[in-house]
Amino acid sequence: MTKHIFVTGGVVSSLGKGLNAASIGMLLESHGHNISLQKFDPYVNVDPGTMGPFEHGEIYVTEDGAETDLDLGHYERFTNAVTNRDCNCTTGSIYYSVITKERQGKYLGKTVQVIPHITNEIKNCISKLATTDTDIVISEIGGIVGDIESQPFVEAIRQFGREIGRENVLYIHLTLIPYLRAADEIKTKPTQHSVGMLRQAGIEPDILICRTEKALSDEIKEKLSLFCNVDKESIIEEQDVKPYLYEIPLLLVREGLDKIILKKLHLHSNGDHLDRWLNMLNILKNAQTTIEIALVGKYIAHQSAYESIYEALTHGGISNAVRVKVRRIESGDIEKEGAEKHIQGCNGILIPGGFGERGIEGKIEAVRYARENKIPYFGLCLGMHCASIEFARNVCGLKDANSTEVNANTPEPVICLLEEQKNIEKMGGTMRLGAQKCKLEPDTIAQKCYGQEIISERHRHRYEFNNKYRDIFETKGMVCSGRTIDNELVEIIELKDHPWFVAVQFHPEFKSKPTNPHPLFSEFIKASIDNGNNKF
Repeated sequence: MTKHIFVTGGVVSSLGKGLNAASIGMLLESHGHNISLQKFDPYVNVDPGTMGPFEHGEIYVTEDGAETDLDLGHYERFTNAVTNRDCNCTTGSIYYSVITKERQGKYLGKTVQVIPHITNEIKNCISKLATTDTDIVISEIGGIVGDIESQPFVEAIRQFGREIGRENVLYIHLTLIPYLRAADEIKTKPTQHSVGMLRQAGIEPDILICRTEKALSDEIKEKLSLFCNVDKESIIEEQDVKPYLYEIPLLLVREGLDKIILKKLHLHSNGDHLDRWLNMLNILKNAQTTIEIALVGKYIAHQSAYESIYEALTHGGISNAVRVKVRRIESGDIEKEGAEKHIQGCNGILIPGGFGERGIEGKIEAVRYARENKIPYFGLCLGMHCASIEFARNVCGLKDANSTEVNANTPEPVICLLEEQKNIEKMGGTMRLGAQKCKLEPDTIAQKCYGQEIISERHRHRYEFNNKYRDIFETKGMVCSGRTIDNELVEIIELKDHPWFVAVQFHPEFKSKPTNPHPLFSEFIKASIDNGNNKF
């Protein structure tokens, strides 16, 4: 039978349940087990696709085109698991499914209630991942124990453990042990209360993972063990790790968490095969050279808005044995003060995806700075749109060039709405989403990066390059180096007379891993090293 691990949180949110779930998955894989991961989010949105970056952070896109929580990005970066739309369920999606069934008469006239109908739907979502080739399913419950929104999920995982047998289920509770500097004391009471609420809900945690600034003494662990009813050896200390998230699995190994899990779930081990991870960390921590990349965005103030991009840049640094420092630049600041003031001295420039007109002119100015000063440039989605507009205006002489997203009446719509999007009124899940194939032109930067002709990358966009401008672009030196298999859509553009200038319609950051960096990020970082500005 497939084993199940449920990760809950207490005291405060944003403790790193997703990173811990991903780390546990990686460690169990290292022992020879196949794992799957999923995230339950308590908000009422059907998915986060209609939520803004300031509200939610990054929207992570899966191969099958689901718009999901950014924790799924951690799952894929740390493990070999490939997530899909079944790996992220929200309160909204659960209720939507139940109400749809009720309208179809599938409950045979019964009164539909939170228990059993909502909790049964949650349990069905858990069971979907328990396939014949999956040894362990790790399910993360968003929010914290005690939240009103989380109650149906906590009740569902309680029932689930009872139904499949307690020997097949493990409950891991991630909590905060605050340190009061004024009193110079570590406090366990918040964790005691959190575990107490979990026990009131009918769940006895098997393992506590304790986030802490300070090391936990034996006395503190004994106190937690006594009042939380958890074995002392199952109380795992997890001190803060900055700046390397990829050290978290090693912290857990040092505390023996992987062996505790295997023992409690009666699972075998093929040995802990961590060599590749350790080699990656060794390169990351011991890199002697640092380069600086300018990331010109419009959501810079939100730490997690560009989570996958920050990580993919780090991966590109690992593949080149350098440390990557990111200079985060608000595109609005460039509009006010010019590109040179904010970008000068950087080795490379990256413009990420985004929506709407705010800050667009600042991004376009950053593209111009990269093109004219021969600085390596990498554009992602909106970054490709900005590169196209800048080239149309300043090289092709189309002074009024723009995107119809910004100016619906522009006389030179070099970026326009996808044909399939023109009659769509609903916003959620209706963009061009998920994995799409692309054919690369021979002897281009893109083809040399990938080393193959046909690739597949994940998309999330409504607007595209206008084919009417292909000829003038190519005449002026912009190469359309990647196109859809049917040759209808331009997927990649690059400049001929430039050290490294590549912009893509898709999101390669979603497929990059620390142990397997994405080739475009690797080559962008390599080109930025060769650029030679300000090596620290």
